[in-house]
Amino acid sequence: MIDFSVLIIILTCIIVIGIIGLVYILAKQKAGKLRVAVAEAEAKHILESAQKDADDLKRNAAIEAKDEAYQIRNEAEQEAKERRHEASMVEKRLAQKEDVLERKVQSLEAKEENLLEREEKLEVDKKTLENAKREQEIALERIASLTAEEARAELLKKTEEEMRHELAIMVKEMEQEAKENAEKEAREVLSVAIQRCAADHVAETTVSVVNLPNDEMKGRIIGREGRNIRTIESLTGVDLIIDDTPEAVILSCFDPIRREVAKLALEKLISDGRIHPARIEEMVAKAKREVDNIIREAGEQATFETGVHGIAPELIKILGRMKYRTSYGQNVLKHSIEVSHLAGLMAAELGLDVKLAKRGGLLHDIGKAIDHETEGSHTTIGAEVAKKYRESSAVINAILSHHGDVEPSCVESVIVAAADAVSAARPGARRETLESYLKRLTQLEEIANSFEGVEKTFAVQAGREIRVIVKPESIDDIAAVQLSRDLTKEIESQMEYPGQIKVVIIRETRVIDYAK
Repeated sequence: MIDFSVLIIILTCIIVIGIIGLVYILAKQKAGKLRVAVAEAEAKHILESAQKDADDLKRNAAIEAKDEAYQIRNEAEQEAKERRHEASMVEKRLAQKEDVLERKVQSLEAKEENLLEREEKLEVDKKTLENAKREQEIALERIASLTAEEARAELLKKTEEEMRHELAIMVKEMEQEAKENAEKEAREVLSVAIQRCAADHVAETTVSVVNLPNDEMKGRIIGREGRNIRTIESLTGVDLIIDDTPEAVILSCFDPIRREVAKLALEKLISDGRIHPARIEEMVAKAKREVDNIIREAGEQATFETGVHGIAPELIKILGRMKYRTSYGQNVLKHSIEVSHLAGLMAAELGLDVKLAKRGGLLHDIGKAIDHETEGSHTTIGAEVAKKYRESSAVINAILSHHGDVEPSCVESVIVAAADAVSAARPGARRETLESYLKRLTQLEEIANSFEGVEKTFAVQAGREIRVIVKPESIDDIAAVQLSRDLTKEIESQMEYPGQIKVVIIRETRVIDYAK
C-alpha cells in the first residue's frame, strides 16, 4: 500500500513538473515573439530615419549644385565680359594705329608735294642764276677789258689755288679720320663683300666610279689575259679597281685630269661596246681632246663670270686646269672665282681699281694648276707663269704676296690676300677629316661645359659657332656677358682653328600657363 502511494506521489510530481515545463516553454515562446515584434518596430524606425536623412542629403546636394552652377555661370559671364572688353581695346588700338598711319601717309604726300614744288622753284632759280651769270660775265668783260677766256683762266687759277689749300686740309682730316675708323671700315667692307658673294665647294676625292650596265662588262674590260685593263692603265696612268662592287668600276689616281680622261674613255668604250687595245687608244685620245676642251671652256667661263678680260689663251687653259684641282676639299677654280668677286667688291667699297683686284684674285692661285709638274711653292710658280704671259707687276705682286711671302706693293694686293683668307676660312669652305672634325666639336663643347651655370651646349656651323644655354637662376645678364668673354679667351688659348668661332650665350626664363 505504501509503495502504491509513493508511486502516485511520484507520478503526481512528474505531472506537475511536466506542466511547469510546458508553461515555461509557452512563456518563453511568447517572450521571443514579443522581442521579434520589438526588433521589427526598431528596424522599421531605423529605415524611416535613414530614408529621411537620404532625402535631406538629396535636397542639400541639389541646392549646392544649383549654387555652383550659378557661380560658374557668373564667372563665365565675367570672363566673356573681360574678353569683350579686351577685344574692344584691341579694336580701339587698331583704329588708332590706322589713324596714325593715315596721318603719316597724308604727311608723306604733303612732303612729296612740297618737294615737287621746291624742285620746280629750284629749276626757276637755276635759270635765273644762269641768266645772272651770263650778265655778270658780260659786265666783267666790259669792266676788266678781258675776254671771256682770259677771265675764265684767271678765275680758274685763283679757284685752283683755293681748292688746293682746302683739299690739303681735307686730305689731312680724312687721313686722321681714316686712321681712327680703319678697323671699323675694314670690318664693314668684309661683311658687305661676304654677304654679297657666295660660292659652292666640293669635297676632295682621289677616286671616280664608272657605272656598268651589267657585271659581264667587267670581264670585257679586263679582256683576254688582262690586255684591255693593262692598255687602259698604261695609256691613262690610272689604276682600275674591279672588285665585288656590283655593276661598278673604280678609277684611282691622284691626278684628277688623268682620272677624268680615263672616266670619259671608259664610259665611251662601255657605250660603244667594242673594247680592244686599238679601240681603247682611239677613245683615250678622244677623251683627252674632250678634257682639253672642257678645261679651256672652264677657263673662259671663269673669265666671263668674273669680268676679267685680255688674258692670254695659254693662261686661260692653265686657269681651266684648276677645275680639277682641290685644296682641303675646296675646288681651286671656284675658290679663285670667289676670291675675284670678293676682291672686286672690297675694291669697289674702298674706291680702288676693281678690275685689277678681280684680275689678281682670279690668278692668285694659278700656280696650283702646275705645282705638281714644277718645283717650288705655288706662289712662286704662279708669279713665273704670270710673268711669262706678260701680266702686270701689280698682278704678279698680288700672286706673290697673298700668303705673306713678300711685302705687298699696292693696296689691291692686300685686298687679294684678305679675300683669299675670307674665302678659305668661311664656314663650309674646306673639309677636314671626320676624326679631327668630331674632336674639335667635342673639345669645343667640353670647354663650354666646364664653366659653372652652363646647362647645355651646342656646336653648330661645322664648329664655327657655339651656342651655350645657361641656367637663368645661376647667371644673370651681366654674368652672361662675362661668361662670353671668359669662354672666348678659353677657346683662343686651348684650340687651333681657321677663321673665327662665334660664341652665343642664351639666357631665358619661361613662364607657361594655359587659358581655359
